[in-house]
Amino acid sequence: MIPNQQQSPPVPADDGAPQVTVTGRGACSQVPDKLTISIGIETRRDTVPAAYAGAATAVQAILRRLQTLGVAADDTTSSALNVRAETNWQEGAGNVVSGYLVSSSFAVRLDYRTNARDQSAQDVIVATVEAGGNDVRLNGLQPSVSDPAQAAARARELAWADAASKAEHFAALAGRTIGPVLIITEGEPAAVGPSPVPVMARALNTEAIPLEAGESTVEAAVTVSWELI
Repeated sequence: MIPNQQQSPPVPADDGAPQVTVTGRGACSQVPDKLTISIGIETRRDTVPAAYAGAATAVQAILRRLQTLGVAADDTTSSALNVRAETNWQEGAGNVVSGYLVSSSFAVRLDYRTNARDQSAQDVIVATVEAGGNDVRLNGLQPSVSDPAQAAARARELAWADAASKAEHFAALAGRTIGPVLIITEGEPAAVGPSPVPVMARALNTEAIPLEAGESTVEAAVTVSWELI
């Protein structure tokens, strides 16, 4: 079954007229031009205010560094803020609070190769690690395509050609040819990959790690009914 079907009104056909219905599929690949970096901050201190202040200091340092690299404010989005007590089990005392952890996370959306100031994604990641120090966490990378319309259109064309080829083949096997199109049902194009790129839970050094964009694939499907003549 094709999700989110959009069905065109059927073209009237003679009662009992033979038909052939097939599904065609197509895919078109496109190199991602955007990269979203998921950044986390974790600070552990003896008190909640101290842990909160430490996290705020680290986040502010990273944001200031990103600004100097030309990353626009609207390309940075906060996604989480958590405060929790950390405990240790002690004989005779049970769980004892040993400190407090404040964690914060945000996402930074970048041009994959360079930004307005010719800084690559690798440069931005290195700067983030340097600014955040031992409190920074890099939680993942997600390449994406900012405008998949061209690839989606090509995928639909390929899906149509696939459907027409199948219909003509079936019609020939039945000793017929295909006539007018009766019904067209289109599935929504779906972006498939590349998958998020996992990275280390804690940044250990500031050496640039090569980042390969790979390709993002847009798929399309169409189900078409033709009259057989």
